[in-house]
Amino acid sequence: MDLASIGDAELVNANVADEENNNISQNENNNVVSQDKNEVLETNTDNVQNENQANDYFATSKLERNIMYSQMLESYQKIIDSASGITEQKTVAQQEINKINETQNAIMIAENLLSTKGFENNVIFVNGDSISVIIGKEELSQDEIAQIQNIISRELNAQVENIHISKK
Repeated sequence: MDLASIGDAELVNANVADEENNNISQNENNNVVSQDKNEVLETNTDNVQNENQANDYFATSKLERNIMYSQMLESYQKIIDSASGITEQKTVAQQEINKINETQNAIMIAENLLSTKGFENNVIFVNGDSISVIIGKEELSQDEIAQIQNIISRELNAQVENIHISKK
């Protein structure tokens, strides 16, 4: 150690220490904000995934329903097109085709009306007189249920007691 430098004052810049403390503090704040953003992103991602799964359910259900109707229409059309078919069978097949087309049209109108009333995720299944409506909401109020029943009964000529509403 050099004795000549003993007692010499050394210039210390307090701003450098403050800047270092501020940088550390800022980094800690950034980490907290980053963690909060990550949590929000994870929550939003989970919500989007759940919504996508719900949308997939409704889209897949409608697609499967339409495939079923197409297969039925194809079967009836084969009866009509067959040379060996009895006239009475062909008449019945044509009536069934008309009935299926009317049902599909009524379902499409009802689903679109439900969507315009705020029930974007919905699917309707018709099985004879029984109609099942699945709505993509966690909760339905009595007014919403009445609104759904009104649309279904009007468009599908159904009795309210034959309309079954489920939540998805």
